[in-house]
Amino acid sequence: MEGRKLQLAGGSTYLVSLPKRWVTSAGLKAGDTLFVETEADGTVSVRPRAGEKPAARRKIFTEKGVEAREHLLRKFIGAYISGFGLIEVRFPPDRGPFVRRVAREFCRLVIGPEVIEESRNTLVIQDLSDASELSSEKCLRRMHLTVRAMLEDAILALKKSDGSLAHDVTLRDQDVDRLYWMVAKQYNLTHTFPAQGGDEWAARAVHGHRLVAKLLERIGDHAQRIAETYPTIAEGKSLDPKLAKDFEEAETSAVEILDRAFQSLVTGNIELANDAIDARVHHQKLIDALLHRVATRKGEELLALGAVVDSLGRAASYSADIAEQAINLAVLREPSTSRF
Repeated sequence: MEGRKLQLAGGSTYLVSLPKRWVTSAGLKAGDTLFVETEADGTVSVRPRAGEKPAARRKIFTEKGVEAREHLLRKFIGAYISGFGLIEVRFPPDRGPFVRRVAREFCRLVIGPEVIEESRNTLVIQDLSDASELSSEKCLRRMHLTVRAMLEDAILALKKSDGSLAHDVTLRDQDVDRLYWMVAKQYNLTHTFPAQGGDEWAARAVHGHRLVAKLLERIGDHAQRIAETYPTIAEGKSLDPKLAKDFEEAETSAVEILDRAFQSLVTGNIELANDAIDARVHHQKLIDALLHRVATRKGEELLALGAVVDSLGRAASYSADIAEQAINLAVLREPSTSRF
């Protein structure tokens, strides 16, 4: 290794000379174009030619006619999370409709994959997603905004007896799931194919991101669960005004805890994370009061109202868990560094 002095030219351009032996061996001359790439650890690579994109890894499955829908779907998701850019399925011609149906369902469940080839006995899915365009941080931000809106709208649907809004909440849960699978894939790729000289912080942080993504996905599940109580609680009738007010207060409390937790994750603010965790005490009092109120109901109404209260409590608990992850990541990194 040899040192080269950095020079300033024109007041805004920095220059560094290249070793003559390297230039000659690469067959370069004055005026040729070089390709510069910044690596994850901050180093810069200079190449005489543009680097070729590595060939996509291919996973081949053989469907022999006894596969259940869930089993084939899990294989697809496993290949996706493992980072296979191409998934090929081979099957008897009579199983074609089944395989194509499951393949298209898989493509709707995750971000990126599309069916690119079909024949009587084969089908190929290609993952077109780009991790650089949709990083784990971006996925978490989108998940946070989506699940907080789902919680608010789920309670509003019950309060306003709005069946369309309740149905929309259930549909949005699939968007949250798609983002979760993307984060899970990025986590797996980071640990399976670590970058040479890569950023150690980024590799360790993505583990925390995956845990946070799972917690956000759980909150989305509970917002969906609340919305699914609509036919029993609010369809064709008005929710008791006092109960509606209590539900709204508990939902607002849960969302506030979620917002504090996520903001602490973004900023590395340990004090804010502790505020989110401590707020669980007040929130639990709201939940306990609600449980006492709905305990007088009977039958299906009791079960549905109990599900709403339970989900509002669990949403806050998962949010507090996010705050704990925020503290773990804040301790891991430099206090003044924000990675989002």
